[in-house]
Amino acid sequence: MRFVIFGAGAIGGAVGARLHQSGHAVTVIARGAHLEAIRAHGLTFVTPVERHVLPLRAVGGPGDVEWSGDEIVLLATKSQDTLSALSALRDAAGNSVPVVCLQNGVENERVALRLMSEVYGAVVMLPAAHLDPGTIEAYGAETTGHIDVGRYPDGLDDRCRDICAALAASRLDSHPAPDVMRLKYAKLLLNLTNAVNALFAASERRNELAEQIRAEGRAVLEAAGVSHVAPEISDIQGRWRRWGVGEIDGRRRAGSSTWQSLARGTGALETDYLNGEIVVQGRLHHVPTPLNARVCELAAAAARDRVAPETLSADDALAA
Repeated sequence: MRFVIFGAGAIGGAVGARLHQSGHAVTVIARGAHLEAIRAHGLTFVTPVERHVLPLRAVGGPGDVEWSGDEIVLLATKSQDTLSALSALRDAAGNSVPVVCLQNGVENERVALRLMSEVYGAVVMLPAAHLDPGTIEAYGAETTGHIDVGRYPDGLDDRCRDICAALAASRLDSHPAPDVMRLKYAKLLLNLTNAVNALFAASERRNELAEQIRAEGRAVLEAAGVSHVAPEISDIQGRWRRWGVGEIDGRRRAGSSTWQSLARGTGALETDYLNGEIVVQGRLHHVPTPLNARVCELAAAAARDRVAPETLSADDALAA
């Protein structure tokens, strides 16, 4: 197997770095200053106990990859970029190249299945950060993260097992998961507070908002009959202890992927595919979701206006 990492941000960069270190052929697809930094100097990969500059092959798009037929694409773009990324991938490599969605939310696999014939879901728990071009920080000193993989919409095959074996040999806890979407829905409930913690200043009101946001999410998924119970996903502190998550240069992880996107001023957030998923399912099943809908509106405005993280008041959402 050769791995093509489509989206070399915090998750894609960390996974690509570990696969490269364990001897796998890895090509990363990146863009902008991040791409130029990797091309010029390599990928700087930092953990609490190590710092390496890795000579990863970096290209600007699928058309620049030398496809040979044995590639696995690990899709790690933000959800709002999935359709354009997969359209470019299909144009360059055809529709049969296997795609593993290393992304938050539950919509990416469905989008992928419209264009590609071999689609896998992956639930990713990996504390990492990407704030500076050419640099990825991964905060697990012992284990870098956890990635379970299964076919979409369900089931397993030999390729799935091979992918998990490669990840498990690369300091990533990884297991085949025949019901991977149940795990991804459980992760979705955790991710509903990504925008809350990114947008709003820390306060008791923010904590109240987070609880109500998740309560809306649980009510919607239960009304939709979606299986989402997975205690192993919600045990964040236990995982971090087992992985030896610590500081890098005296700093803790900067925040969620949403926080990091806002801090970098990317101009777009994936909130419409996280909280927005709850809004969609609520409208389909007649369950009110005013708080998740309001957070989507505020996130879109904050991204457009390049608002700094944690500067809004939770009252702006709770008023909904």
